[in-house]
Amino acid sequence: MAQLENSDIQGFALSSYSKNMPCASYYLLKITDPEKCRRWLKGLLNEITTGLDRKEDFCQNIAFTATGLAKFGFTEGELGSFSAPFQEGMITSTRQQILGDYRGSAPQNWSWGNASKPVDVLLLLFARDENMLAERHRKITTQIQSNGGVELIVSLSAGRQPDSREHFGFFDGVGQPVIEGTEQRSRQLKRTGHATEIKAGEFILGYENEMQKIDSVPTRKIMENFGRNGTYLVFRQLEQHVAVFWNYLKNTTSKNGEEGSIQKQESLAAKIIGRWKSGAPVTLHPLCDPTSPSETPQENNFTYAEFDKDGLHCPVGAHIRRTNPRDSLLDDGSLSLLTVNRHRIIRRGRSYGDRLLDVYNDDKKERGLHFICINSNIERQFEFIQQTWVNNQTFGGLNSELDPLIGHRETSDTFTIPGCPARTRIHGLEDFVTTKGGAYFFMPGIEALRNLTQ
Repeated sequence: MAQLENSDIQGFALSSYSKNMPCASYYLLKITDPEKCRRWLKGLLNEITTGLDRKEDFCQNIAFTATGLAKFGFTEGELGSFSAPFQEGMITSTRQQILGDYRGSAPQNWSWGNASKPVDVLLLLFARDENMLAERHRKITTQIQSNGGVELIVSLSAGRQPDSREHFGFFDGVGQPVIEGTEQRSRQLKRTGHATEIKAGEFILGYENEMQKIDSVPTRKIMENFGRNGTYLVFRQLEQHVAVFWNYLKNTTSKNGEEGSIQKQESLAAKIIGRWKSGAPVTLHPLCDPTSPSETPQENNFTYAEFDKDGLHCPVGAHIRRTNPRDSLLDDGSLSLLTVNRHRIIRRGRSYGDRLLDVYNDDKKERGLHFICINSNIERQFEFIQQTWVNNQTFGGLNSELDPLIGHRETSDTFTIPGCPARTRIHGLEDFVTTKGGAYFFMPGIEALRNLTQ
């Protein structure tokens, strides 16, 4: 088992802080003066949370884009030791095709992270309550303004709803893998009755991964193991069109002038997602949500090939089945699980915006999810999931279909629900989610951060 160097790992790589710190802000920055920025970073070092810290008031972590590292003096050769997606960024035509950023989600429409508003630095702040968040916000903005080495592009607020549900109404955060060598396994078992333990090298650089190899670690002339204990961080701001989603469900379940019932709408929504609103998996509970609205069972101890091979309960193309096929990817269930574990990510996202009180009436306010994930290999993990599973028209033997929740609608708007004796196909899927901004970041270890200040 891996022995993690927790004191050198930024805490966000090992924890979402969601239990004790429901409030958060993300600061997207541009470096305007590298030398002043070094001094600003040096002043932050003592406030950066490590994997050893157990703080109760606030946590701070920091990450950089390739352009940010270049401003810190990284040469072209040194940047070449980082992964290709990180070097290229998220807005090239290649990345656009891989990620499915078309129509409203095209980079030219983004609020940040595109050519008109590039980002160099991401500072993440988490706090125990709104008062602490406001106090830290004042300190951070004062430091930024007085230092002059960085310019604030935008500050994004984020948080966890009290019931841990995202804006479409579904309990979020179920099914996360746990990192080998941490205490996460026992906590996950207690919550969900199941824990998929993944080699540390899938998420933290410098350790063995699921292929019994160690991914290449970015290097620098003055620090050979610069990338050790670091991780790649994917950040995408995703606007959720709640009223569009629920009106689509209402219209699709209506027949002969009769409006579809709430039960029918929620049943179709569960087929699209793969879980009921409570988090209960459709694979284990195909007929109805087994819990009351106040319960959150967080069940995760199931596989598809064993319980639902043909997708009669959870459709093959459902969102959570595409993003984690478990044992159904290949004919051999054990081999499938082994393969899938080489493409896992750990999500660290949080919602933003107020909850829509009436899900059928749009109040014209923006709300959504700040999707953040960590992985040691962007290409093999995050991008693979997006290209090979989410936006693959032939995933699982399907024909011209994409993820019904987050897939782009450039080539398909159809979703198949297997049935006996006949399947059901729904058409006219809309853009339920729109990308508003994004970037690839590298989150260095603590020693690497100190190196940046020199």
